[in-house]
Amino acid sequence: QVQLVESGGGLVQAGDSLSLTCTASTRTFSDYIMRWYRQAPGKEREDVAGGVRGGDGRRYVESVQGRFTISRDNAKNTAYLRVNNLKPEDTAIYYCNAVSTMDGEEHWGQGTQVTVSS
Repeated sequence: QVQLVESGGGLVQAGDSLSLTCTASTRTFSDYIMRWYRQAPGKEREDVAGGVRGGDGRRYVESVQGRFTISRDNAKNTAYLRVNNLKPEDTAIYYCNAVSTMDGEEHWGQGTQVTVSS
């Protein structure tokens, strides 16, 4: 069972930046497509940033284009989400997601809270 552990959230002011980290407990991290989701109070979970199958491309939800950047370090079994120019509407619990390219198995982290004050 793959475990994902997020960290890096916090309480910040509008315009600030954060770096979220997701570390996976697997020896085959490179076989996983990594994505970040978020869930704001009273709203459905939203897919905000992630890799794509079969390449190095990345995609982002329109509301975070140009502000969020997903990256990964396979040697460290870690995925990152750099979030710049934060806005109050970015307030949410941010979740790391891993999907195996071998069997489609999906794993979630426990989430890290990001709160942006205006």
